[in-house]
Amino acid sequence: MKLKKIILHNLAIFLCWIIGQQISAGSYLDTSRLSILFAGDIMGHDSQINAAFYNECGSYDYSFCFSYLKPLIQKADIAIGNLEVTLAGEPYKGYPQFSSPNELATALKETGFDILINANNHALDRGKEGLERTIEVTGSEGLIITGTFESGEAREIRYPLIVEKNNILLAILNYTYGTNGLISSPPNIVNYIDTSMIRQDIQKVRKVNPDFIIACMHWGNEYERVENETQQALARFLIKEGVDAIIGSHPHVVQPVEMSYNGVDPTDSILVVYSLGNFISNQRERYRDGGIIFSLELTKTEKTIITDYSYLPVWVQKPEINKITRFRLIPANLPDEKSELLKLTSEEMEKLEEFYDDTRTNLSNIKEIPFGF
Repeated sequence: MKLKKIILHNLAIFLCWIIGQQISAGSYLDTSRLSILFAGDIMGHDSQINAAFYNECGSYDYSFCFSYLKPLIQKADIAIGNLEVTLAGEPYKGYPQFSSPNELATALKETGFDILINANNHALDRGKEGLERTIEVTGSEGLIITGTFESGEAREIRYPLIVEKNNILLAILNYTYGTNGLISSPPNIVNYIDTSMIRQDIQKVRKVNPDFIIACMHWGNEYERVENETQQALARFLIKEGVDAIIGSHPHVVQPVEMSYNGVDPTDSILVVYSLGNFISNQRERYRDGGIIFSLELTKTEKTIITDYSYLPVWVQKPEINKITRFRLIPANLPDEKSELLKLTSEEMEKLEEFYDDTRTNLSNIKEIPFGF
């Protein structure tokens, strides 16, 4: 397996170094490219936990869930997912206050994920212990996590998240509308959507002269297939403040994607993905039984711009294997011969095709990643 060599910067140290060196964007003359994949809500309902358990060895294994998409995710330079559960230890539990086994993080890393965003409404499901243990477990697996922090000092050092790959310096922001009424225990911090704080964070990160800034926003109304006015207003604010792309989560359904003019450079538009939908979950209702993987390509010469973007519709299949109902992510644009190989029932094919048609209707202006990647 080809390793992804992503450089994670300690922002406090890097800020001092970059100011001292007086490095400018114009010092890079070569052409660099960076591919980034974004996956939606990674959930952990009770049925998912039960499906991952193996009685014969007494442990959990989630690798089956992601095996079909593993080549695509590993191929990306950077893969980012929204971890919408805690890894708080036993007792493991699904909705409404999630705690999944550590093996979920193991499988995400093995699948090819590099970064997990964690500022979402379930970040505090298991309180202080859950937040801190989630950060600890993901870190021990070699995953980078952002949006939640053990303390103000940790946030000051590690946020905004700065990573470097292929000679492109990427800044990643992450905020949530709330945490289901739960309040973090000091000194823990969850990034909430606060325009004053977001402005300060952007001003801070601008000092290191990043090539590209991405804001991952946990926002919107659940199950609504079109963004609301609050999302639109926040997007306008982020664009005005200098963000280069916005990736949304929380509604559990796919919402539109648009390119918005930044009001400065007519050749430089800002990408807004209002909601990726679910990645993996046990939500089976129409529009909620899948989501999209969104692919973004950046190219850097004198400046860094978006040169390509596309999506793959992904549906959650629940096959029965050895008398156990499992979870498996599969592309919704599956050819007929592949559906036979995966032994989809006629009912499953009907649901998959319905999800596929619904998703294409909502993203009619966006290029689709072909099956086979």
